[in-house]
Amino acid sequence: MREPLTSYMKVGIVHFMAFPSTLKGEGPVAETVRKIAEDDFFQAIEITWVKDAEERQKVQRILSQSKLTVGFGAQPSLLTTGYDLNHLDPAQRQVAVNQIKAMIDMAHEMGIKKLAFLSGKDPGEAERKRATAALVESLKEICAYARPKGIFIILETFDRTIDKKALIGPSDEAAAVTKAVRAEFDNFGLMIDLSHLPQQFEKAGDALKNVKDYLVHAHIGNCVIKDKSHPAYGDAHPRFGVEGGEVDVDELAEFLEQLFKVGYLGKGKKELPVVAFEVKPIGDESPELIIANAKRTLLEAWARVQA
Repeated sequence: MREPLTSYMKVGIVHFMAFPSTLKGEGPVAETVRKIAEDDFFQAIEITWVKDAEERQKVQRILSQSKLTVGFGAQPSLLTTGYDLNHLDPAQRQVAVNQIKAMIDMAHEMGIKKLAFLSGKDPGEAERKRATAALVESLKEICAYARPKGIFIILETFDRTIDKKALIGPSDEAAAVTKAVRAEFDNFGLMIDLSHLPQQFEKAGDALKNVKDYLVHAHIGNCVIKDKSHPAYGDAHPRFGVEGGEVDVDELAEFLEQLFKVGYLGKGKKELPVVAFEVKPIGDESPELIIANAKRTLLEAWARVQA
């Protein structure tokens, strides 16, 4: 592609994965958010919960000066607690809903207008229909709570069998859930993550076609699924090109081309869509080096895109 990335997308990064010490809402959040905010390669950032009120204020001040588009990733608030939005026990399901409502309040406090999370665990084929109905009920309640605050809700698809073992899940089922929620709420859409597609056993083109009417956000990253002994096995988001990984320059270029084909990327958009890195250092790897790896990989893949 001859035109620059910034003609078609806002390049973003998931802050709490690049700096995993902040994933639980603690640690050097403001310090590491500043590192991204000072890097003009990025036009977007996704942060997660920040438990300390003073630290939230520091983060908010940094972001307000940065001109970054900001999203809120509430995934850690479910994954680290075990709360389940499609739990078949209504009381347990409500605990998860209330947790996301608390995250909506935090995002609203910080002036963030988009919030993403994942479904709960897949209960197995016998109970999947009931769990899906429970998830739709949860999503509608969450969207109703978020709408007056001007917050758009995003559901991210995950693997069902390898690591997170989430209900949603396959792209066609994600589209069906979104259609059901959208019948009542327009502040809801889907996120596709390139690193999750091999774990979902789906090709990028097929998955994106299934969700194209509901796609509002995209992540790019890598995974390892063939070697269970690998330190990055599963949904660990290792650097692009890691030995045994599924995604490098060619796969990223193909994903970008498919984003053009389904219309997520294209000319003349009033608001540029976000394509965000979700990469994580493994072991003693440096976050800064992993981020540099990601930027180089994207630039090389972009040069190969035929769209």
